[in-house]
Amino acid sequence: MFLRNLITTSTASCSEQIDRLKNEIENADAIVIGAGAGMSASAGFAYDGERFETYFADFRKKYGFSDMYSGGFYPYDTLEEYWAWWSRHILINRYDVSVGEPYSALLKIVQDKDYFVLTTNVDHQFQLAGFDKKRLFYTQGDYGLWQCSKACHNKTYDNEETVRRMVATQKNMKIPSDLIPQCPVCGAPMTMNLRCDDSFVQDDGWYAAANRYEDFIRRHKGLHILFWELGVGANTPVIIKYPFWQMTAQNGHATYVCVNNGETRVPIEIADQSICINDDIKNVTKNILY
Repeated sequence: MFLRNLITTSTASCSEQIDRLKNEIENADAIVIGAGAGMSASAGFAYDGERFETYFADFRKKYGFSDMYSGGFYPYDTLEEYWAWWSRHILINRYDVSVGEPYSALLKIVQDKDYFVLTTNVDHQFQLAGFDKKRLFYTQGDYGLWQCSKACHNKTYDNEETVRRMVATQKNMKIPSDLIPQCPVCGAPMTMNLRCDDSFVQDDGWYAAANRYEDFIRRHKGLHILFWELGVGANTPVIIKYPFWQMTAQNGHATYVCVNNGETRVPIEIADQSICINDDIKNVTKNILY
């Protein structure tokens, strides 16, 4: 119903829109944050360019990859090479990484508010920044978790210790064979707990977070809710963007905010309830604080 009538909400300046957002943050009964890949991109965690070249030059030379997304989906001939790639990817994006500035700034903005975070990001940045884990719902998985590749049971496994060993001992783009993780139940190879197909494992923690999110939305139904979208693109709009639009349309007291550098359009049906800020998330959060 929305897709045919997308518009920009205002010709007001960025500073005027930020002032409106500040007012909404101050007066909202609750804030629901929806964060996408643009949030981590704003923090400088790029998957291409110099950062990619620093850690994956050998894979680029062999396969012609230009970014980390491409390497993650490549059908490697051996599990030794598959885990050489993924162990590096996990290490630099999940473990050996600092907290991104936009995440720290966002926590300062909302820490005294009644908030909840829904995110498609899998890099653990919200928890690293200090957000309450009971107010977080990672819908698409976590780089820090493995699962059975056949999804034979609904349990995930922490991978930090083995990942660090994989990175430390790999040679010629391969890990030692004895480090290949296997499912403790069926013996199949383990894989990343990332939502790529219908084999994605939703474990007890996933369902607990989903229930907390649904309860948060239910308890604040009809109140002055700020649906604050940050860096959500068009790849998976059904998880954050479309539900935020729908819940705003159903609640005359709600406000929808989209902060995205280059993708800030909203349905005409909720234009009067919306704020669009076409700027880098890091700049916006910094301006709100200072």
